[in-house]
Amino acid sequence: MRAVLTWRDKAEQCIYDLAFKPDGTQLILAAGNRLLVYDTSDGTLLQPLKGHKDTVYCVAYAKDGLWSPEQKSVSKHKSSSKITCCSWTNDGQYLALGMFNGIISIRNKNGEEKVKIERPGGSLSPIWSICWNPSREEHNDILAVADWGQKLSFYQLSGKQIGKDRSLNFDPCCLSYFTKGEYILLGGSDKQVSLFTKDGVRLGTVGEQNSWVWTCKVKPDSNYVVVGCQDGTISFYQLIFSTVHGLYKDRYAYRDSMTDVIVQHLITEQKVRIKCKELVKKIAIYKNRLAIQLPEKILIYELYSDDSSDMHYRVKEKIIKKFECNLLVVCADHIILCQEKRLQCLSFSGVKEREWQMESLIRYIKVIGGPPGREGLLVGLKNGQILKIFVDNLFAIVLLKQATAVRCLDMSASRNKLAVVDENDTCLVYDIHTKELLFQEPNANSVAWNTQCEDMLCFSGGGYLNIKASTFPVHQQKLQGFVVGYNGSKIFCLHVFSMSAVEVPQSAPMYQYLDRKMFKEAYQIACLGVTDTDWRELAMEALEGLEFETAKKAFTRVQDLRYLELINSIEERKKRGETNNDLFLADVFSYQGKFHEAAKLYKRSGHENLALDMYTDLRMFEYAKDFLGSGDPKETKMLITKQADWARNINEPKAAVEMYISAGEHVKAIEISGDHGWVDTLIDIARKLDKAEREPLLMCAYYFKKLDNPGYAAETYLKIGDLKSLVQLHVETQRWDEAFALGEKHPEFKDDIYVPYAQWLAENDRFEEAQKAFHKAGRQREAVRVLEQLTHNAVVESRFNDAAYYYWMLSMQCLDIAQDPAQKDVMLDKFRHFQHLAELYHGYHAIQRYTEEPFSFHLPETLFNISRFLLHSLTKDTPLGISKVNTLFTLAKQSKALGAYKLARHAYDKLQGLQIPTRFQKSIELGSLTIRSKPFHDSEELVPLCYRCSTNNPLLNNLGNVCINCRQPFVFSASSYEVLHLVEFYLEEGITDEEAVSLIDLEAPRHKRENKWQEITSNNSQTLRLDETVDSMGDDDPFTAKLSFEQGGSEFVPVVVNRSVLRSMSRRDVLIKRWPPPLQWQYFRSLLPDASITMCPSCFQMFHSEDYELLVLQHTCCPYCRRRIDDPSP
Repeated sequence: MRAVLTWRDKAEQCIYDLAFKPDGTQLILAAGNRLLVYDTSDGTLLQPLKGHKDTVYCVAYAKDGLWSPEQKSVSKHKSSSKITCCSWTNDGQYLALGMFNGIISIRNKNGEEKVKIERPGGSLSPIWSICWNPSREEHNDILAVADWGQKLSFYQLSGKQIGKDRSLNFDPCCLSYFTKGEYILLGGSDKQVSLFTKDGVRLGTVGEQNSWVWTCKVKPDSNYVVVGCQDGTISFYQLIFSTVHGLYKDRYAYRDSMTDVIVQHLITEQKVRIKCKELVKKIAIYKNRLAIQLPEKILIYELYSDDSSDMHYRVKEKIIKKFECNLLVVCADHIILCQEKRLQCLSFSGVKEREWQMESLIRYIKVIGGPPGREGLLVGLKNGQILKIFVDNLFAIVLLKQATAVRCLDMSASRNKLAVVDENDTCLVYDIHTKELLFQEPNANSVAWNTQCEDMLCFSGGGYLNIKASTFPVHQQKLQGFVVGYNGSKIFCLHVFSMSAVEVPQSAPMYQYLDRKMFKEAYQIACLGVTDTDWRELAMEALEGLEFETAKKAFTRVQDLRYLELINSIEERKKRGETNNDLFLADVFSYQGKFHEAAKLYKRSGHENLALDMYTDLRMFEYAKDFLGSGDPKETKMLITKQADWARNINEPKAAVEMYISAGEHVKAIEISGDHGWVDTLIDIARKLDKAEREPLLMCAYYFKKLDNPGYAAETYLKIGDLKSLVQLHVETQRWDEAFALGEKHPEFKDDIYVPYAQWLAENDRFEEAQKAFHKAGRQREAVRVLEQLTHNAVVESRFNDAAYYYWMLSMQCLDIAQDPAQKDVMLDKFRHFQHLAELYHGYHAIQRYTEEPFSFHLPETLFNISRFLLHSLTKDTPLGISKVNTLFTLAKQSKALGAYKLARHAYDKLQGLQIPTRFQKSIELGSLTIRSKPFHDSEELVPLCYRCSTNNPLLNNLGNVCINCRQPFVFSASSYEVLHLVEFYLEEGITDEEAVSLIDLEAPRHKRENKWQEITSNNSQTLRLDETVDSMGDDDPFTAKLSFEQGGSEFVPVVVNRSVLRSMSRRDVLIKRWPPPLQWQYFRSLLPDASITMCPSCFQMFHSEDYELLVLQHTCCPYCRRRIDDPSP
């Protein structure tokens, strides 16, 4: 710290007090009874103020008025002693009063005393000056007190003393703080102003005077101090606080608040504060050592550990001795003191071991490393001499001598070069071995070599940072301060009092090396720290320079696998003996996108095909054409194809199709056209193609089908003669008429048409048509399987009329298959079984509707007949779905209703042995009871008659549906299930069906009978009278004779007729079931010709003609086989 006198003036009388204007531009002094106003910048007396008749002891500038605006007048309070000084706290809430009797009174704004402090000296220690610390960073208000007991003390607002009294050895007359409270000024009877820390540690003298100092103040927010004396002298000083610091690599130690040392790690930004509580005069740092010089001693610190980031220091040694030196340096085991021209080496115990005497003043000294106890020092002198001194050697080595004084020195990492900044602000660089001046640069105030790169240094000056690599031009960027270190990409810069680490990209020097194709050196610079872009540029430049090792390292750094693969492939090729650098460079250019340069190199090296491939891959077809061979059609076609591929990839399909067609790549053209639905283009291609080109034509047909244009697909298939595909097309598009027409012309495709057609019908729930289609296709097994499934479904779903129909169809299928002699017997058995099931389900349909539905659709007689028919038919197994309970229940109810009480009682008895559904339970129980009240016989009207033997059969027939007398099977109506007046007869051996029919059709004349009708005519009426005296039937019918005389025994004897009997029959009276082979025809004779019977020509079921006509009108088809009335086929 130095105090420099700025200006001085002298008044005629004692200066008791002074005050600065808040902005610091003016100074007001109390000199006798006058006030003097000065300009602080140059000490000009602006004006004297007169008006006071007596001596002025105190002056102050008002900030916000003279008194509180809330009060109309100033309040007054008495004190116990004379008040000598006062001071307000920062917030203006408390006023401290210093009194002549040694008491300090702290009062609030209302004048009430809150705290009373009594100094130990009492009245012998008048309080002469007090002041509150103006710092806003302090947590508590601190009051500094100076009394004439020659003590300096500090108190809190509560009255508690901080620390001990500080002895002054003079009577203090004035005390004031710096604006921020970091320092205190004290003046008094010692005729000088002293600077203290805020804790009361004396730092030094500001200015010595010739008389007592009555007042001293600090200019607001500055380091200027004004002093007023007893003899009227006014002195204005500037305080200059010198920087006390030390640096070694990434550790920087500096003085803070004059008594503290802060060590800063420049990389991690960690800081540690060491409180010395005394004025720090010098600091030195080296590796793990830290030396601090205090006024009366030197402290040596060391780090706790060898960790490079450790920031914990402890005291290693203390040298209790006062030293005067200009520079201080610390080594591993020594400290070096510099005093003018002399260097002294002391051990940590304070013993002087060596001393060196220089020819001139020492201007710079620096430790440049070495083993512990043998470190080397670099010393620069005012006369320009530069020496190297080893701690353990008495002899200094002169490195070189220059004409100008040394200001700053540094040695390169390998100790081959020396950089010097002289007093002319010139940076000079020497080769240490040859003493040659390598280069010099102007405008430098400090210099530092890069510790990681031999050829790089930086120097600062003129507000710029200059980075120089090798002998290249300097790269500049703006930077305030001094360069003190350069490590990798970090430059350590001291600006005013703060040290900072500036990250400087090494791009500029790297590019300087690159410009000169010095790739390895550029790589070393890049390793210090450059951006990814710079790394990539280095990699590219090295690659173009065919410096593959450097390029590989650089590409590895930016993780560019693509270029690493290229380098690897080039190295492999070099190992195989390739030496054509033009070819290697062409590959590099092509990777970099410099395609034209690459093409030129390919051409120069005789590899035009590579240029062609490159341009083709890049879709640069215009350039590729320049490298085509001498009109080679294969290469031209290949180029057009690739051009089309590219057009396809960039979503220009139209252009791609045209190019593919011109290149003859029809398949690809068809594929694109088909994918985009361009039917017109496909038509053009298909019609231009030769029919021998099957593959593209088939693809055209495929896309025509896909795009729903079956007509064009059919045209294409016809062109190539692919009839099978044409059939498949018709089938897939369900154009059955065309398919059937094609099948007629080409029977070999019958299966390919009818099987899918049947499947299509089945998928569309047209199962009956599907069955017929299977049948037509000759797929009998599939036809039967469909019918069986349909039948099963109908039974499960209780659609018994459908089930009957499907069983009838099944039987007819079996009959059709039975034409095969190998399957005849099995199929005929199945035919009879299915015919039987069809009759059962057809009848049960009415029973099921009667028991399940609320209303009956059939007459009671019909239900009665059906239930009897079923009961007589179900003597063995009961088919699936047919309920005996329902059948017996219906029979019981209808028998009871029609008067067949015996049969009803039998039915109810049978029901008792079966499991009855809950819904029938009550009805059956009630019926079983009520039937017992009825007679035990059946109504004679219901008894069935056998038309062969005229026997009345019981309603409950143990033999089934045959006559109990002649065993002739009954023929039932398929609608009312009444016994029909039909008798089946058989042909005599030797008579064929055709002969029998021709004999029946002869209609031979019978014996003429007498006309029994008599006609009587009168005026008003015409009457016919029948004479019944003669037996109407007579015995002249041979068939009737057969009925009469061919009965007998328990065995059934069929009616067999010969030719004469057949000849005697009338065609109207005979019904023939014309079964297809291998079945025989069945013949039935009606015994009541006047009662008309109709037989369905398809299913051969018999009906009363009236019933049949009514049912056909209702259903427009046969109720049994569902043959439509308009169907001509039998």
